[in-house]
Amino acid sequence: MSSIQPTPTEAAYEELALTTAGGHRLGLRLFAAPESSSVVILAGAMGVSQRAYERFARFLSAEGFTVITFDYFGSGASLHSHLRDCPVSVTDWGTEDCATVIAFARQQFPGKRLQWMGHSVGGQLLGMTPNVNQLDHAITIACGSGYWWQNAAPTKRIAWLLWYLVAPVSLRFCGYFPGKRLNMVGDLPPNVMRQWRQWCLNPEYAVGVEGDALREQFAAVQIPITAVAFTDDEMMSEANTDSLHGFFAQAPVSMQRINPADIGESRIGHLGWFREQYRHSLWQGTLLPLLQ
Repeated sequence: MSSIQPTPTEAAYEELALTTAGGHRLGLRLFAAPESSSVVILAGAMGVSQRAYERFARFLSAEGFTVITFDYFGSGASLHSHLRDCPVSVTDWGTEDCATVIAFARQQFPGKRLQWMGHSVGGQLLGMTPNVNQLDHAITIACGSGYWWQNAAPTKRIAWLLWYLVAPVSLRFCGYFPGKRLNMVGDLPPNVMRQWRQWCLNPEYAVGVEGDALREQFAAVQIPITAVAFTDDEMMSEANTDSLHGFFAQAPVSMQRINPADIGESRIGHLGWFREQYRHSLWQGTLLPLLQ
């Protein structure tokens, strides 16, 4: 492990490594806040490195929250081989990676309030993580089912090309999904892309493909969930968002749909919210109160 020294106005973070029961080696960053009474685990979107959330993590740390970020196995600091040789699936990210990070946080910070902020797939994984009810609260951000026929119009127009042509062809010839070169999502392990493709082609997304066991796991989540959605999300429609959160049958879910104009912004979108330009309007004005 190592410690990254900050500039005078930023908090330091510590780089850590965890190994899951199934042998996944995960790279984490810990942004510690002195006298913190609350810990926030920040779970990123598909194909987005934990580095992208660094400014937001530093912001929360400066506000008194200890923050943990991490990369899913097969991405970022948790990639230890060529992608084509990485056998991980999306459900593995829940059962192995997310479960291990929650267990680590509970062990390292006993008695502290433990909250989850899941961006896109980071919110979906709540229903695939066996120890999810060890959390005290979860916030999902720009999180929906991904079923392509319900996608917001900008994504729906190209989704059929991705799922029926680009994904299967690239997997066959490359052995993984070369999303960076294609300017689509990001580089992904082969089984992640295969499983995600199946889900996005099913009206009930993951539970429609994986069956009753996963449906029951979603339904067993009991922690309060606050869902934050953006009206200009180019990927997730209102139908996507409602569908995914409907699977949390026992969890109290509250929904906040944010129109960028209502907080003085012209655009946020699916991937915009963690950029520092939203420090005052969105981070300070909306997300921070949800954690407090």
